[in-house]
Amino acid sequence: MRHRIAGKRLNRHMGNRNALRRNMVNQLFEYERIKTTKAKAEAFRNQAEKLITLAKNGNASEDSSKLVHARRLAASRMANPDMVKKLFDEIAPRYVERPGGYTRVIKLGQRHSDRAEMVLLELVE
Repeated sequence: MRHRIAGKRLNRHMGNRNALRRNMVNQLFEYERIKTTKAKAEAFRNQAEKLITLAKNGNASEDSSKLVHARRLAASRMANPDMVKKLFDEIAPRYVERPGGYTRVIKLGQRHSDRAEMVLLELVE
């Protein structure tokens, strides 16, 4: 039974899964839309939205130490420091008035090779 077990394992070990999460979130913030499988999109969509909320709340605080803390938390969860700068300076200010739901999943059909369900994960304008 799977009582109190959260998240999807994606047939990967923990280190490989964490690296995949960091790369997928970085690519989503860099290109603002990525084509991936439905399972990966469901697994990593929540973490991307949490990072956007963290950046939004960090920018909203007047205390500079809270902004630095939010940037360091985001940097620890992302692979590329340039994407942290883009997240706080470009992406988060777009969603100041939006209470949540920063990403959208659009179904694309099945991949020909293995019939995996493909989706387009993108940031909402």
